[in-house]
Amino acid sequence: MNAESNETKNADSALDLLLTSKQSAVPAPMSEQARSRARLFVYFGLVLLAMLSILYALWWRAPQDFPADAYITVERGMTLGGVSILLPEKNVIHSPFWFKAWGTLLGGNRGLKAGTYYFSAPLSVVRLAWRMTYGIENRRMTRVTIPEGLSNGEIAALLQDAMPDFDRARFEKVAAKKEGYLFPDTYSFKAGSSAEEIIAEMERNFAERVLPLEAAIRDFGRSFRDVVIMASLIEGEVRTAETRRQVSGILWKRLDRGMPLQVDAVFPYIIGRNTFEITTDDLKMDSPYNTYRFAGLPLGPINNPGLDAITAAITPTPSNFMYYLTDPEGDIHYATTHAEHLVNRAKYLGK
Repeated sequence: MNAESNETKNADSALDLLLTSKQSAVPAPMSEQARSRARLFVYFGLVLLAMLSILYALWWRAPQDFPADAYITVERGMTLGGVSILLPEKNVIHSPFWFKAWGTLLGGNRGLKAGTYYFSAPLSVVRLAWRMTYGIENRRMTRVTIPEGLSNGEIAALLQDAMPDFDRARFEKVAAKKEGYLFPDTYSFKAGSSAEEIIAEMERNFAERVLPLEAAIRDFGRSFRDVVIMASLIEGEVRTAETRRQVSGILWKRLDRGMPLQVDAVFPYIIGRNTFEITTDDLKMDSPYNTYRFAGLPLGPINNPGLDAITAAITPTPSNFMYYLTDPEGDIHYATTHAEHLVNRAKYLGK
């Protein structure tokens, strides 16, 4: 009997404990004050989120009219403040303040790196500041083929068509005394490259490509300058390797005998445009490049010759020919005497 009584008491105690724990697990109803605070917190969060969204749209995100394929040049010595004024003018950022803030935070005392920056797609103000702080230009490469025989002016026009922001006037000014030494080739230039950078690359290529001919040029016995001038005349006159060497032999002989070279290819260079019919007035032009009026080589190269023309200039074909002409079909006709040359003129040119 006592054992049963003890078991009953223990069971009642366990039941009371279970009921008590369940009652204590039920949360007390929230007070009105607590509910007000919760509503205020949610409202404040929504307002803050809306404000951040507006700030992002207006100041952080790139402008909707961000220019496609944008180029931004940071000149050496430009301040962070100066660049922050430039960027909104280019529609690259909204707020100079945020750009300055991030530029200062990321760069500290380093400031921005000078260079031309290329942006293929809009960037946030943070990424923009980061790239300019660490000098990540990411410039697109522009592939340009420069044919043999172009003058500096013609090269400038070609580059202007191929490269945005190319400074043609600057190129022509810097290259003024480098006619003949800008090697024709296929180049990959960084977008935004300066005239000086492009010219330096073309000059470097010229020196590298002509270097294997150095010994042959020296053995030929003419000055390097005269060889380049002659090569430019050959480049402008004829196209095949055989005719180039033949014409090279004729022109060097005429030069040695004090005869006018009478090269028609100089006139587009003198006049500044292609001319298909040389007039009597053209032949009388007072220009140091006029090889009809003045004997000897012209003042300088008339174009930028390729390696084949330079090679032809130092490997002339020996012959008795002293004259040549090109007919309307592009074929070359040679003559030993002036009388034979006049016959060819009448036969092939109708003159």
